[in-house]
Amino acid sequence: MKQASGLTLGAVFALALPAAGHAQSIGYEGMSGGQESSAPATGKPERQSKRAGRGQGGKRVEVVPYIEVDQIVTAELSPGNDVMTYTQAAVGVDAAIYGRNNGASASVRYERQFGWGKRASDGDAISGLVRGYTTIVPGVTLEAGGLATQVDVENGGQALGPGQVSDDTKTNIYSVYGGPSVVTRAGDLDVSANYRAGFTKVDQSSTARESGNTAQLFDKSVSQVADVEAGFAPGTVLPVGVGVGGSFYQEDISNLDQRVRDMQARALVTVPVSRTVQAVGAIGYEDVEISSRDALRDANGLPVIGSDGRYVTDKSAPRQLAYDVSGLIWDVAVMWRPSRRTSLSAHIGRRYGTTSFGGTLAYAPNDRSNLSVSVYDNVAGFGGQLNRTLDQLPDDFQVVRDPITGDLRGCVASLDGGNCLSGALGSVRSATFRARGISASYSMQVGRLNAGLGVGYDRRKYIAAQDTVLGASDGVIDENTWLAAYVGGPLGPVAGWSANVYANWLSTNDPLAADSTGYGASASYYRMFTPKLRGTLAVGLDGVTRDDPSIDDLWSASALAGLRYSF
Repeated sequence: MKQASGLTLGAVFALALPAAGHAQSIGYEGMSGGQESSAPATGKPERQSKRAGRGQGGKRVEVVPYIEVDQIVTAELSPGNDVMTYTQAAVGVDAAIYGRNNGASASVRYERQFGWGKRASDGDAISGLVRGYTTIVPGVTLEAGGLATQVDVENGGQALGPGQVSDDTKTNIYSVYGGPSVVTRAGDLDVSANYRAGFTKVDQSSTARESGNTAQLFDKSVSQVADVEAGFAPGTVLPVGVGVGGSFYQEDISNLDQRVRDMQARALVTVPVSRTVQAVGAIGYEDVEISSRDALRDANGLPVIGSDGRYVTDKSAPRQLAYDVSGLIWDVAVMWRPSRRTSLSAHIGRRYGTTSFGGTLAYAPNDRSNLSVSVYDNVAGFGGQLNRTLDQLPDDFQVVRDPITGDLRGCVASLDGGNCLSGALGSVRSATFRARGISASYSMQVGRLNAGLGVGYDRRKYIAAQDTVLGASDGVIDENTWLAAYVGGPLGPVAGWSANVYANWLSTNDPLAADSTGYGASASYYRMFTPKLRGTLAVGLDGVTRDDPSIDDLWSASALAGLRYSF
């Protein structure tokens, strides 16, 4: 059996992920009321083939705009006992569009809260997740996606889910990416190339800036990643596969003009061990640099902070290296694919001047369940890491939202593989970092009941030039262990329910920040009064605890009654 081999090792491991067909649609809170559809996984071994050859199933178009009005009551359980009331108005759209050569999933929502009384402040929020692709010509696709969400930022840049009732103390995160993918063949030579550009912005209101230290909070960045591969599969020109490839990654961060640049070139040999097992060896050269400038200083030598609460960059200051590693890199990998529904890959080698390892597992025993595991190791800033995570989300998904605030939760509902964002959102420090971690998700569908579980661990060791104001972040380690789960389904022909839970355990060795933990759970019930009018009842509980006896724990409970009209 021939296997494509002319790839960089990172792309080789992407090959182990099975291409996914269209998962069954469960809708917002499992309540879309639209028609359900499903198709089996295609089982194509190459990720590039997945992107260049999707759309094999029938056409599906579901676009559901809506308006919504809710009444919310929130009771503070700790440290106080205030009870606040809000009226919430929202507009949004949920969409899934798939054809032979194009596809997109989207859920976008704008909401406005009106507080009753002096302590219940007004606020608004935009939240959404969009991902799609279109085929330009056979073998050439264009992909794009975007995210808008909110987080609560702790001192030091740790980020927790926004809890109940969004207001003007939350931090907004916006991220978009896009670019083309090309897969072609010249005789026996397989050629592929990809390019992605991304932009990420973290925005805080003046109220949010006053509530915490934002001087080193991430502002914005532009990231670019490109790779090209060419090679011959085993059994074409040689008994083994041979290939070459190169990749380029750069992220430019506005905070103090930080720049991450990673360039590499590799040669690969693929050895078929058996019908289902391959061994891959790669050797090459890599050059990684991280640099920045210092902050502008006042007459007393103190760093200047701008109107946005962040350090002002001294554009006249020379760029200073924080990280400079170049030299030989190598990898040894094993890939096992016993069937179109199961694949496993693992690799170990040398990158970034130290030992590096990673791998993936994808297991889909049937069309209604999927297990996905990913182990990663990379260098990036917050924006670049978030763009990478968005790019790895499935094409066909339904957003899991909090039934009270309407905000995004940690994972999306999909049977198409890795589908969680929680690991990328756990810290919004401005400094660059080396990230190592693991992410696992399991989703299933039993009859019309849909459920999913995501767990993961993300460790970031920050990298900064010692002789700059960012120097205090150098060597700081943030760890984020997270969990997110959802379940939902119908209760007869006109009613249904959903529930979700989440937890984030954030720890750091930063002496100026404390460990913190965020918890939350919610449940909702809906009933259709007419085919387009739906009533919803929901309850939720959220809490934040900190490893600092001087700071009180925060706990609140909320309830919602609302009406939604879908067009």
